[in-house]
Amino acid sequence: LDTSKTMRKMWCWLIVFHLFVLYDFVHCITLTEVRVPKHTIRGHAVKLECHYDMEGEALYSVKWYKDGREFYRYVPRDEPPGSVFPQPGITVDYRCEVSAEAPSFQTVSDHGEMMVVVLPDQDPYITGGKPRYQIGDPVRINCTSGRSKPAVHLTWYINGDPAEPGLLKRYETRVTGIDKLETSTLGLEFRIKPKHFKHGDMKLKCLATISTVYWKSNEESVEGEKLQKAPTLESRRAVSADSRADRVQAASSNRATEGTDRLTASKLAIYVFILLASYRYTS
Repeated sequence: LDTSKTMRKMWCWLIVFHLFVLYDFVHCITLTEVRVPKHTIRGHAVKLECHYDMEGEALYSVKWYKDGREFYRYVPRDEPPGSVFPQPGITVDYRCEVSAEAPSFQTVSDHGEMMVVVLPDQDPYITGGKPRYQIGDPVRINCTSGRSKPAVHLTWYINGDPAEPGLLKRYETRVTGIDKLETSTLGLEFRIKPKHFKHGDMKLKCLATISTVYWKSNEESVEGEKLQKAPTLESRRAVSADSRADRVQAASSNRATEGTDRLTASKLAIYVFILLASYRYTS
């Protein structure tokens, strides 16, 4: 008899356990989606979304956490239902937590990462350049960004093409101020070759980026000095041309002189012949 009672109790507890499991399985709240932007700019508004399905349960609360610390709470039965707890930070992990009312008090959560960007306080600028270069001259210039968080990524371009890694000189990022903002500098060093000048000039551009939220550039256009021709070569050519002209003119003068002399001699011979004929006739 005792054994029979014990068995009945066990079956009752087993049925209750199955009913509880079945209830918990049927009424299970779920987080369908948590939307957190990858980047945002400091001081700008941002939208965080937490989508959930209560599956018939009553909502107790929705809470948002940043790096494990609560910064927003929504409890429908409170007045007001929403509460904000500001938290500072740059790179943060945002988590949404949804809880059900009694008797289950189920809680589900999911997270997403977002970086708060501090934009540079000035655009990138180029230093060390010259207005003109000749073939064979060395180029040593730097591009420096404004203070930001995170550090700006710098890229050099020569005539629109990315500079080869071997031409770049990298400097350590400088961290300054109580806000720990960062300054980036990237150098470009190479020797001028004929291929660098297109249509007489060369374009050097520095591009500064932070993910997809910041995109600025600075470009310098430098001229190539034109090499002057050697003056001795021009003088020789001029002298040579004058000599040929003189020879042509001298030859023409000689031929004209010879023709004039022959004509004068002919006239003189005719005059002498006429005089002789006249003398004979008078005699």
